Amino acid sequence: MNKEEFIKKLKEENIEVTEQILQQLMIYKDFLIEYNKHTNLTAIKDEKDIYLKHFYDSIIISKYFSIKNEKILDIGTGAGFPGMVLKIFFPNIKITLLDSNNKKIRFIEELCNKLNIKDVEIICERAEDYCKNNREKFDIVTSRAVSNLTTLSEISLPFVKIGGYFIPLKGGNREEIESAQYAISILGGKTEKEYNYTLPVEESNRTILLIKKERKTPVLYPRQYNKIIKNPLKKEEK
Repeated sequence: MNKEEFIKKLKEENIEVTEQILQQLMIYKDFLIEYNKHTNLTAIKDEKDIYLKHFYDSIIISKYFSIKNEKILDIGTGAGFPGMVLKIFFPNIKITLLDSNNKKIRFIEELCNKLNIKDVEIICERAEDYCKNNREKFDIVTSRAVSNLTTLSEISLPFVKIGGYFIPLKGGNREEIESAQYAISILGGKTEKEYNYTLPVEESNRTILLIKKERKTPVLYPRQYNKIIKNPLKKEEK
């Protein structure tokens, strides 16, 4: 997907893209390619793949959820996906970008300077540690390509305000989504909507879930990561 195809596809999806947004994305893309030459940020290095698999696959969330001026947390943001892309398209949101990889956090800090974006909170910390002082603080928590949904739900839902949403961007693994529903319920959430779509060009399956926070997450969660992995929240078989 080149720049022109990217613009065309966004218009088809009724996602507004301005010249300023395109200019910022171009700076983002060029800086990512250059930075990736000496620091491993992403396996996606080709310009067309960046427009498709990073930019388009991040902003498509706005087709399914109306983003305005919410307080958003992006867990495991990596090189800024989807959180930094959302900030470029929706400058009024209050975004926190969270990742435990210091090299990736440093890239985001330098990127924000290049784009002259000042009001982004950038945190280098594990999610379960950051959660200790930030429970039920965010309107939206999102994450892309981070862990399986059962694990990700335990890490993410404790951050979401009651009435807010956890919006993971996932592949099309039906079994993973279904098996996570028990954990989502235990953690105070409920899957309200599920949107399935096909990523253009490569025709791969994607799923966006709108998981509403209906009640407080028990204080037991999230556990430390090694405990989450060793003993995932799953319904016991009779």
